[in-house]
Amino acid sequence: MDCLFCSIASKDIPSQLIYEDELVMAFRDINPQAPVHFLVVPKLHIHSLDQVNEAHDGLIAHIMRLIPSLASEQGIVNGYRVVNNCGSDGGQTVGHIHFHVLGGREMLWPPG
Repeated sequence: MDCLFCSIASKDIPSQLIYEDELVMAFRDINPQAPVHFLVVPKLHIHSLDQVNEAHDGLIAHIMRLIPSLASEQGIVNGYRVVNNCGSDGGQTVGHIHFHVLGGREMLWPPG
């Protein structure tokens, strides 16, 4: 399979890693949209949120519990936005589920 995030997880492609454990990686976005912008990506290949099922409950919970501590470690103090793009109309450009964490400035709504 030719997946960008699987290649990053296997260290075939370098990243600006900020966290790694046996289940996930977190690294800086290469095109940041905020002063702090990183991705949290499971090492297990799941194409999108549409493919998440009961077998992934622990993994998704782990990611959601991890995000606040990573946001704090990265210096985000006044809140942050977590984004998951699902499918082409939802703006998903990499076919591997991932969560953008953006902070360090006020997030406007609606997003551009």
